[in-house]
Amino acid sequence: MNADRIAEAIVEHSKIVIVLLFVATLVVGSGASQVDQSASMDSFQTETEAADKLEYIEQNFRTEGQNRTTVQVVVRGDNVLSKESLLSTLRFQQALYENETVDGTLADAPAVVDVSNAVAIAAIQRERAQGGQGGDGSGGAGEGGQAPPAPPSLDEQISAVESLNESEVDSLVSGILGDRSQGGNGGAAPGGDALALMPIDYDPGSTTADARVMLVFQSVPAESGGTDLPEDVAAGQLAVQDIAEADLGSDSFVFGIGIVNDETGRSIGDSFTIIGPLALLLVIVTLVIAYRDLVDIVLSTLGIGLVLVWMQGFMGWAGIDFSTTLIAVPILLIGLAIDYAIHVFMRHREAREEDPDASVDVTMKRALAGVGVALVWVTVTTSIGFLSNLSSPLPPLQNFGLASAAGIVAALFVFGALIPALKVEVDGLLERFGFDRRKKPFGGEGRGVGRLLAIGSIGAKRAPIAVLLVALLLSAGGAYGATQVDTSFDRSDFLTEEPPGWMKELPEPFAPGEYSIRQNAEYINGKFLQQDSSSKAELLIQESGGSITDPDTLERVQQVRDRVRDSETVITLADGEPRIVGPLSTIQQVAARNASFAETVADADTDGDGVPDRNLQAVYDQLYQVSPDEARRVIARDDGEYVALRMQVAIQGGSPVPQVRDEMQAAVEPAQGNGLTATATGQPVLTAIIQDGLLETVVVTLVVTVLAVLAVLVIGYRLFTGYGSLGAITLLPVVLSLAWVLGAMWLLKIPFNAQTALITSLGIGLGVDYSIHMSERFTDELDRLGSVDDAVSATVGGTGGALLGSAVTTASGFSVLALAIVPSLQRFGIVIGLAIVFAFVAAVLVFPSLLVLWGRVVPNETATTRPDATVRQES
Repeated sequence: MNADRIAEAIVEHSKIVIVLLFVATLVVGSGASQVDQSASMDSFQTETEAADKLEYIEQNFRTEGQNRTTVQVVVRGDNVLSKESLLSTLRFQQALYENETVDGTLADAPAVVDVSNAVAIAAIQRERAQGGQGGDGSGGAGEGGQAPPAPPSLDEQISAVESLNESEVDSLVSGILGDRSQGGNGGAAPGGDALALMPIDYDPGSTTADARVMLVFQSVPAESGGTDLPEDVAAGQLAVQDIAEADLGSDSFVFGIGIVNDETGRSIGDSFTIIGPLALLLVIVTLVIAYRDLVDIVLSTLGIGLVLVWMQGFMGWAGIDFSTTLIAVPILLIGLAIDYAIHVFMRHREAREEDPDASVDVTMKRALAGVGVALVWVTVTTSIGFLSNLSSPLPPLQNFGLASAAGIVAALFVFGALIPALKVEVDGLLERFGFDRRKKPFGGEGRGVGRLLAIGSIGAKRAPIAVLLVALLLSAGGAYGATQVDTSFDRSDFLTEEPPGWMKELPEPFAPGEYSIRQNAEYINGKFLQQDSSSKAELLIQESGGSITDPDTLERVQQVRDRVRDSETVITLADGEPRIVGPLSTIQQVAARNASFAETVADADTDGDGVPDRNLQAVYDQLYQVSPDEARRVIARDDGEYVALRMQVAIQGGSPVPQVRDEMQAAVEPAQGNGLTATATGQPVLTAIIQDGLLETVVVTLVVTVLAVLAVLVIGYRLFTGYGSLGAITLLPVVLSLAWVLGAMWLLKIPFNAQTALITSLGIGLGVDYSIHMSERFTDELDRLGSVDDAVSATVGGTGGALLGSAVTTASGFSVLALAIVPSLQRFGIVIGLAIVFAFVAAVLVFPSLLVLWGRVVPNETATTRPDATVRQES
């Protein structure tokens, strides 16, 4: 058969095989230098209407000539509203402007907003008023659209605060933080909301607090968006972090996209530096136990390295970045590559044990002919499992499937041809020098491991139906648990945890760096109004046959606002008001500080409810005149025509994103129709869409993988063994074991996330390997022995040891992911480790019963009529 001819070609032309595959390794591996590292979560974004609308918002609602990203500086202490604390943050701001790395990235004034600025400006205004200098100090334009006075310099602000005594500071703080309009006069925050800089549980007007947040705005190019920042902006954020550590003390911290990306990127390197060598060490230890031979250990380890080179080279040529999601791929391939090696080497040892006088090349031919078909089946079915992730709507999971499939194909070439060819050459050379290269296979019959593995064959021969009933009951429980597993895409899962103390004691280069971003994110989410886009829903109202200048438009916006106000996920700060920034709130705030605009608004309000309901064109026009920046953030115009309105809603940290999406979609309904379209978007809504994509990945890849693998096995077994039904039952124990895994996820409260969503495809792709090796060996033994019971015993005794070694190495490799400093990887390691263990248990304890029942149903006398039976008997 073809397997015999291929095995003969590999062995007889071993030197040519070695040269060709090493050259291929150099060619493919040369692409490794092209692999970039990416810490961005934007790659999970899919093409949806909500994503398109968010891009529209980012492009059309912004100040002219620039976009901004926000850095949050959290100031903590016994009382961050004291004179000393306010002065320290003003001096910190001076240090930012004096730092070239930071200053070059700062946005137009005000680039920094803080309560300390509001207090200082209020003190200066009071002093000017007392001195008769006037000036309203408003954050918007003056009467008639005239530009307001330039804000005081930082030197002036520092001098003003220094001149105050503590009681005067307390008086100003109480006024600014007790009255929103006063906060607006102080210019403390965008939209004139100083309370937004205080904790959500802050008591308005109080003069003491243990934390506040300062906002630093950096300018980024208009085309920049999401979590991708220009290098200079990211460097500026890291510089802000360094200055804060020096000037504000260890209790304070800085949070920004650049800092998140920096820590995430470093965590990828640190995690792999720790778990990579440890995984390799565990594999080597396992191989020492299984092989007890230095040559075989070295050859297997070499093969692992070559597989990883092929995998990384493919990623480079395919343009796949190395991200957090792909950290698991090398660990996966280490285990699978060793799986191939163990089966080849153990089958070779069996061949030598059966025929001690045969040469190395003869026994290697028999070994490759015997196990080669199984290796091809394993490669095909595992690749199907990996490539089924191409059906996922999420690009990182598609890349995971591509990189893994490329790696498993590389493992077939390396351990199916290159390493066997090397072993023939090395063993042949050593035997010519008088070394005996005949070794005992691991886990054979009569040994301790063999007796343990024989439990499956004993149960199969004595009570196969009872074994299957127990397995089915467990699987039914697991299937129920699978329906209860949550789906989650929590960006904090990708944020690095503070490494345990023992890791910090590791020698260089293994010791991880300092990581605090996860704890800082949790602190901000629980204590403050989030300033970044990840916690804000966006509501977009556009023209669709009508016009946003129609008289009832703002009335409908008010209805949307009322629905948002009643939602459970919108954040409400200390003053009891929800944080909703939109055209109505902007119009009202500007009118409160500009009398001329207030008259225009009043004239447009016919029923006195504060909502203009006529002459909206005139209202928008004057808003653009008196406060253009604020107008641009909520009203978009194109060539002078008004085309869209925007509402931005602050969402409570930790709110379930599906609930956010549903509430926001319900909120925009009053603005939908009658010439307008209304869309709920923003990062929480897009995150909900990603979660839907994860659940789709779980379900679709399960269906695709099962059907594809089933089709391949049924057709393949029909062609090569004569029995398509054997292909079907080969898949059954894998499906049963996957149900056990999903049930365990429910019990352990592990959700489907960006990594664990791969479990359905990986569980089938990895688990079917064990069943294929069992069924292939079973057909060989059935040909040789003619008895179903004897064939099952020989199968478990001969292949069970190799399966155990494979399961231990693969599970060990994944178990080290539990030591990763990224939570999502920890859970992924646990889940895949369980999948390997359960697949092995199903293969050696449940599958033998299936084989016995199948063998008793299929007439024994037809066993020798299968297409390859005669060939195998003769070999």
